[in-house]
Amino acid sequence: MTVTLSISSSAIFFPQEQCRCVTRFGRKKGLLQKPFSAVASFRASPKLVIKCRNSSSSSSSSNIVMVWGSFFSLFQEFGVEEGQTQLLLDKNPSLRFASLESLRSRLRSLQSAGIDGFALCRLIAKRADILTAEQIGALLCYMRDDLKGQIKPVKLERLLTYTEPQFFVGFAEKVEMLFNHGIPREELPHVLNNVNLIKVFCHKPAKEIERTILYLNHFGGVDLIVRRPALLNLDLKTQLIPRIMFFTELSGGDESATGAVLRKLPSVLAYSTEHLRSHAEFFRSSVGLTDPEIFKIVLVYPNVFSVSKARKLRPRVEFLKQCGLNSMDIFRFLIKAPLFLSLSFKENLCTKLGFLVKIGYKYRTKELALALGAATRTSCENLQKVIMVFLSYGLSYDDIVSMSKKHPQILQYNYESLEKKMEYLIEEMGREIGELLAFPAFLGYKLDDRIKHRYEEKKKLIGEGMSLNKLLSVSTERFSKKRKNPVPI
Repeated sequence: MTVTLSISSSAIFFPQEQCRCVTRFGRKKGLLQKPFSAVASFRASPKLVIKCRNSSSSSSSSNIVMVWGSFFSLFQEFGVEEGQTQLLLDKNPSLRFASLESLRSRLRSLQSAGIDGFALCRLIAKRADILTAEQIGALLCYMRDDLKGQIKPVKLERLLTYTEPQFFVGFAEKVEMLFNHGIPREELPHVLNNVNLIKVFCHKPAKEIERTILYLNHFGGVDLIVRRPALLNLDLKTQLIPRIMFFTELSGGDESATGAVLRKLPSVLAYSTEHLRSHAEFFRSSVGLTDPEIFKIVLVYPNVFSVSKARKLRPRVEFLKQCGLNSMDIFRFLIKAPLFLSLSFKENLCTKLGFLVKIGYKYRTKELALALGAATRTSCENLQKVIMVFLSYGLSYDDIVSMSKKHPQILQYNYESLEKKMEYLIEEMGREIGELLAFPAFLGYKLDDRIKHRYEEKKKLIGEGMSLNKLLSVSTERFSKKRKNPVPI
């Protein structure tokens, strides 16, 4: 049997044990042992004659015939160069028996998932089996139909590159388990994009994932997972339970308080149990704090575990001691100003110390420490402008120090808000700026909701002469009663 084909930009492959290639001039060219290398010579010939050893029509029906040009054309359509296609087919003979339509469909599915161009070429070069594996088709359909194609392409590419197809069995069911346990469907893409897909949804048994979710329900449940999907990466027995137990023990067995810490900063569970215990021991041994006191600091500022003991905790606790603070003082200081432990010294604390010393605070004093603690809650720029506002209203450095010793918070207030209150005090209330020296807490009350409202109410009843302290510091309930039964204040 002789077959004559016209070829322009394609090549033809016949099994080497059955076929020999003959040019149109009739000379034999040998067995087609390397069909890819023959492509160039095939393309150079306008016609190609293939002679098969078995000439009977019945035996020829069993011969495997594949048009190589179609493969090259198909992959070229998706950006794969001829040389890459040749290498791909050479290394993966099984692709010869896949239908062109199924390959095209799979390639289009990968494209629609965002894996295109160079990423697509790189992926199929590493894992050609994704073009034929049934599990991959089911996975891509789930990603498209149920997850609305919201998985990041780089995430999906990594998943397909480093996972054997058989491990995708049950992938969709494990993801749906999250939905069944309360994670909103619209949050599923966020969770998947921020978790180790291979570790969690390919290698972890479904029962372990479910046990993790049920355990976390005691401390915040699905909200923790949505805010910190990487929690699913942790091993339940060796990582998650021991770390949560550390906080529970530190709190004296209070699961509710433990949950409050975890909800405030779920990422705190990324630290090993050894790291957590080491930080707690530092506060016990170096500061002299008890576990309940340490836990209160943690409850206010869970990020304390991200602070380096050597570079920040030790030198800053030592600074507070040099300023005359004892264990209880340090505890109270850290409850009010925990950021003191983590702010940059060179770019933040050092500058603020300079401002405070410049206006008159003495170095290594308790007053300086308290003022610096208040200043940790504002920027260096705002602190400088606060000082400039006070000076612009005629207050001296000594006045600023005197006020801030009574009410350190004045150093952390927004300078624009501060200026408005001082202007209202002078222009609308007709008071002297010096009254702030006796009652600097005036600057901490809200201008519209508290100062203006109360001043206008009392002004109608008793005129303008009233104590700022009694006007503002009395509770809302008591103020309401006095408004009904006015008594001179």
